[in-house]
Amino acid sequence: MTIPPGLLPEGFRDRLPPEAEAIARLVRRVLDTAASHGYERVSPPLAEFEAGLVGRLKSTRAQDLLRFVDPVSQRTMAVRPDITAQVGRIAATRMAHHPRPVRLAYGGSVLKLKATQLRPEREMMQVGAELIGLDSVAAAREIVSVAIEALGQAGVSGITLDFTLPNLVETLAQGSLATEPARISEIRALLDAKDAGGLAAAKAEAFLPLVEAAGPFDAAVARLRGFADGALVSRLDALEAIAAPLDAAVALTLDPTERHGFEYQSWFGFSLFAEGVSGEIGRGGSYTIVHEDGREEPAIGFSIYCDPLVDAGLAPHERQRLFVPVGTDPALAARMRAEGWVTVAALTDDDTPAAQICSHVLKDGAPVPA
Repeated sequence: MTIPPGLLPEGFRDRLPPEAEAIARLVRRVLDTAASHGYERVSPPLAEFEAGLVGRLKSTRAQDLLRFVDPVSQRTMAVRPDITAQVGRIAATRMAHHPRPVRLAYGGSVLKLKATQLRPEREMMQVGAELIGLDSVAAAREIVSVAIEALGQAGVSGITLDFTLPNLVETLAQGSLATEPARISEIRALLDAKDAGGLAAAKAEAFLPLVEAAGPFDAAVARLRGFADGALVSRLDALEAIAAPLDAAVALTLDPTERHGFEYQSWFGFSLFAEGVSGEIGRGGSYTIVHEDGREEPAIGFSIYCDPLVDAGLAPHERQRLFVPVGTDPALAARMRAEGWVTVAALTDDDTPAAQICSHVLKDGAPVPA
């Protein structure tokens, strides 16, 4: 059967003007913000050998990746579904000698094997930053602050930051809420579902305060502080220290047992949301990378997914386009560009500002509305 020339596979699409430029500007703003804090850019390849990629994607199986056989090496390769693991590989191999902490930033396309109902696209633009060598409160505070600042520089407002404590259940089950290892998975599933009745039926009532506490940050922390446990109290102290420097315009929430998407995070994680966008626009947290000798190294970082922001019209505003009539002095047009205008030169006498989607026209040496 002949495939129509304009048809693309399910979950793929062309980005046309002005969306393509909008997504490029958004990536640029995030990377420039990260660079201003000392994060140097790396650019991993789109595909790697399957075995190495799967080994670093702790929450992904080989069958969840788009795989193919490399005609050169005759080995199975896979297209990356996430760039974070690749940055970890770079830090653990080619930059293993670099003094710690090492700050790295990245931006590029990732490919999911299957789409979800909430996110029908399979190819997405991911941009973010990773701090390798530390997962302290100070490191977490920096990562969260950079992520929020980057979104602000990209023109995103109405931000909500949702904190979570990914391995809290395991920590409590091995401490003050001693639980048989075989029951931890069941309890985690009930907590994921916020199933208070199920917890009671499973005789795991001791974990109920974790369900009841989810909500606005200050109120959630206050409720959890009544749940006297040393490990939890230290985590709450850390979260308050991380949240303290954030702008008051950022809404803060806490869901202490949320694990979806945080399967490989350790003591701390967060999701980012924006007003007018369905679902999360990014996430981050602490994790570990594995060196070739088996040694684990702490790290912390964030990723932002640009597509939902562009789809919602929240990308940075486009610069104004200035129509330059035929015969205009090139030096004058160059001066306009230096002042921040996008100049579009007429190439024929019958060209018009409307045809070139220009908001202004260069007339008598100055921009005037079209």
